[in-house]
Amino acid sequence: MPRTHRHTAHHDEGGHHPGHHSGHHPGHHSGHHPGHHPGDHGHGDAGQAEILDLDAEVLAEHTASITAWLPLKSEPRQIVDLGSGTGAGTFALLERFPGAHVTAVDTSPGHLQRLRERARARGAEERVRTVRADLDAGHWPDLGTPDLVWASASMHHMADPGRALRNVHDLLAPGGLFALVELAGFPRFLPAHAPESRPGLEDRAHAATDSFHAEHVPHRGADWGPMLTAAGFTVEDMRTITVDIEGKRSEAVGRYALSSLRRIRGVAAPALGPEDLAALDELLDTDSPTSILRREDLAVRTERTVWAARRA
Repeated sequence: MPRTHRHTAHHDEGGHHPGHHSGHHPGHHSGHHPGHHPGDHGHGDAGQAEILDLDAEVLAEHTASITAWLPLKSEPRQIVDLGSGTGAGTFALLERFPGAHVTAVDTSPGHLQRLRERARARGAEERVRTVRADLDAGHWPDLGTPDLVWASASMHHMADPGRALRNVHDLLAPGGLFALVELAGFPRFLPAHAPESRPGLEDRAHAATDSFHAEHVPHRGADWGPMLTAAGFTVEDMRTITVDIEGKRSEAVGRYALSSLRRIRGVAAPALGPEDLAALDELLDTDSPTSILRREDLAVRTERTVWAARRA
């Protein structure tokens, strides 16, 4: 049985601005990153890139803590980042493992272009290769023989997760490690009593998107342990990280909340009543005195779970 660690990080002081992006979280299907963007089915690449970058920036410290925790037997040389998005995981891994080379795989040419530009800006272009691929395809391109495969908030988008996990297993070098990171749904930003005109609005919006995801993204929030075992892995460890970052710590939190709630509105609108919709639109109106960007009580609250699974 894997050991389970719970690690809670509360942040409320000095901003942290690593300027990259995270795992993190629905893009459209395979290999699109974060598991926390509803309504992205196949369009809105630029909007998704923005939210991925904000996600990376806000959650950077938590991503770094996951890379530091991985139960590796030796420093990996070849790493594959599946569903890399704009590179949150890629850059966290490059930083953690200075001798490693990362192959970043995603379906979106725009995200991969952004990742390459960012690698150039960091002087890391020699250490990064990008591969555009649809991970739902039966046959994956040649991704080398990595010692470490990282998949943050991408596996739950797979049409056939069992097949994708078997592909990861076969891809890894013997003894290699697979780090599977998933978010427990979309982050929460508002306190329960907010907004004053419609308390509990965020919960109702989430309830509306949850039914959408139950239909369209059925593997979100899954327990990946048994699926990993069925694919031939040994699950060595798992850990749940509680994210609770106060908004005053970083101005990026307001922008992250704005982008995220815009996404949620796109999916939840048909299920919300007119009063809730009006209150949500007021939060999203950046010119309004009650805009989400002007609230002092924002926080990012979510959980991320990571499974560390080894190929025997």
